[in-house]
Amino acid sequence: MKFHAPLVKGTLVKRYKRFMADVTLEDGTVVTAHCANSGSMLSVNEPGAEVWISPAANPDRKLKWTWELIRIGDTLVGINTALPNAIVAEAIEAGKIPELASYESLRREVKYGKNSRIDILLSDPDRGLCYVEVKNVHLKRDEDVPGLAEFPDAVTARGAKHLDEMADMVAEGHRAVMFYLIQRTDCDRFTLSTDIDPHYGERFKAARSNGVEAIAYDCSIDTDAVTVRSALPIVGL
Repeated sequence: MKFHAPLVKGTLVKRYKRFMADVTLEDGTVVTAHCANSGSMLSVNEPGAEVWISPAANPDRKLKWTWELIRIGDTLVGINTALPNAIVAEAIEAGKIPELASYESLRREVKYGKNSRIDILLSDPDRGLCYVEVKNVHLKRDEDVPGLAEFPDAVTARGAKHLDEMADMVAEGHRAVMFYLIQRTDCDRFTLSTDIDPHYGERFKAARSNGVEAIAYDCSIDTDAVTVRSALPIVGL
């Protein structure tokens, strides 16, 4: 998925109020960017880091910039949680996800469950429905296990609710798949951070035992685009 406009380089001053970040541009100007990420951003929120922001597509929007990427070491990391659904949908339509190939149609943001919307709904006359819930992953704690991507980075009651609703879809005879999109290039496997959110881990195990599938893919990332790259093993679960 290509960014809608060329990104602009800057330096992170701070993230605050969850959805705002001050960024110093290369000419010294300080701007406030929208931070489309409701998590803690543990490991990807270091003041002084190189960041990349995009100009708002809507000229009337209050915040004229959106924070897209941060450089951690030699790696660019995607922190915008509004993008993964489009990134994954594009990859499915391009045939890059063998586990989700050969469905006749793809729809996004379809109502289901208890006042929820499924990120991607695949359908096929012969194969039926496949519910795909996409989660953005950017947490990596090298001090524990190098190369290990983890989710979530904060307690997510909403995420646990989605797991239960996905299990309900399986009980109704449909297919349900959790898709963990790792928006970084320096990981070789994925797991859940059950120390951060034990309840999510419990609901994940329950969902898996009830037939919900789980897959993880990493991305290729540069300042032009973020695209799905390859599958990573899910470990320790």
